[in-house]
Amino acid sequence: MNRIRVTAFAASAVIGVFALSACTAGQQTAGAPVAAPEVLAKVTLAAADIEGLGAVVTDVEGRTLYRFDKDKAKPPTSTCDGECAVAWPPALAGDTDIAADGVDEELIGTLERGDGTRQLTLNGWPLYRFAKDKAVGEAKGQGVGGTWFAATPEGKKAVAEVEKDAVRLTAKEIADLGTGVVDAKGYTLYRFDKDKAKPSKSSCDGDCAKAWPPVLAKDSVDIEGIDEAIVGTVVRADGSRQLTLNGWPLYRFAKDTAPGEAKGHGVGGTWFATTPAGKKAAAAASGY
Repeated sequence: MNRIRVTAFAASAVIGVFALSACTAGQQTAGAPVAAPEVLAKVTLAAADIEGLGAVVTDVEGRTLYRFDKDKAKPPTSTCDGECAVAWPPALAGDTDIAADGVDEELIGTLERGDGTRQLTLNGWPLYRFAKDKAVGEAKGQGVGGTWFAATPEGKKAVAEVEKDAVRLTAKEIADLGTGVVDAKGYTLYRFDKDKAKPSKSSCDGDCAKAWPPVLAKDSVDIEGIDEAIVGTVVRADGSRQLTLNGWPLYRFAKDTAPGEAKGHGVGGTWFATTPAGKKAAAAASGY
């Protein structure tokens, strides 16, 4: 990620009530010229509250900025060109300093696009506007195609209020483990060798479930960096539904008291942090 000069603002922005709509990007007619995205004379990234989404990132005009699941953050890579870039104009850096308001300047960078322009990135993710957002505070691009999401000030995907009850599974680097899976609060998730994956079955109940709380399913699952095809559920003995990854039931460890801890890895030679593929993470056994 290319570093750029950033100037921090002290003020914060608040946006009022706006309706969200699940629009899909319109298609351009064959042969239509692709207009070059406008480079604003002054570039500002600000955190603003949008009804139904919470804090998101906006540009100098107050327009919502988005990230695309088909892009990459490491290294920053944009896959949106041509007609895609007409519907989703990239947020370009231009030649001016970037003013940051409510956004960590350390997360702001740029990448060079195929046409030589510099696109802004946040935590590695390329940023875009949505052409159908016609007014400040609109976020019609949220959730389009299941791949476009408003960006939070941390560069993550914004979650609509109606989805707040969703369970989140995220692939994340964990110290001494490599890439593991964490929940919405950043806590490491585990699998148990005494369970079964085919068919999915949990053998952890009673006192076991107190030490290893099962990850219970809610109305929906928000995933990042994990193949949705291997995410499922299994019905527990008490009738609740537990999330599974590649067939293996998922758990937290009660002695993990802070995000990023993995004290449960290797416990009893049967408990292991799970990888995004549902396999056992490879690392030294825990002393717990």
